[in-house]
Amino acid sequence: MGAGSSPSAVLLTGEGKVRRMNRASEVAPSTLPVELTEGGIGVEYLDGRQVFYHGVPSKTVESHRTTPQMDVHVLITDGDGTEGILVYLNDRKTGDEILEDSGVGRVLLADGESASVFPGVTVTRDGFALEIDADFETVDGRVFVFEESEMAERRHEIVAE
Repeated sequence: MGAGSSPSAVLLTGEGKVRRMNRASEVAPSTLPVELTEGGIGVEYLDGRQVFYHGVPSKTVESHRTTPQMDVHVLITDGDGTEGILVYLNDRKTGDEILEDSGVGRVLLADGESASVFPGVTVTRDGFALEIDADFETVDGRVFVFEESEMAERRHEIVAE
């Protein structure tokens, strides 16, 4: 942000009241405990809460293109699958403090923009879809992509050829 910039925007409501809106920013992830089970994948946040992604992920080779309009989370684990980093992609709903307290990272991309979310894992935004690519000569662990909406949940594991 430039000089004089503020982390929030001001919105005037119809009644002339001022309401502050927080702008989402990128957040660096922390290493989190991970548990891979037959029923799905569990992640424990730094604040002690847990999330469980139900079901066995379908496998896709070297890359995965997400469905537009889905919340997308990427989990990259270590070789043993016991810890990893969790990154939310283009999430603008979750507050920065919540992500920082939980250890979850956030990456924001404009259309056509790419970013490395972890060495060997690159995300590119193409319109409303995201393309996640994994280079397994660099990545030592596993790469999971979770897509969620109010209507559907999808789980994928990107694997080497």
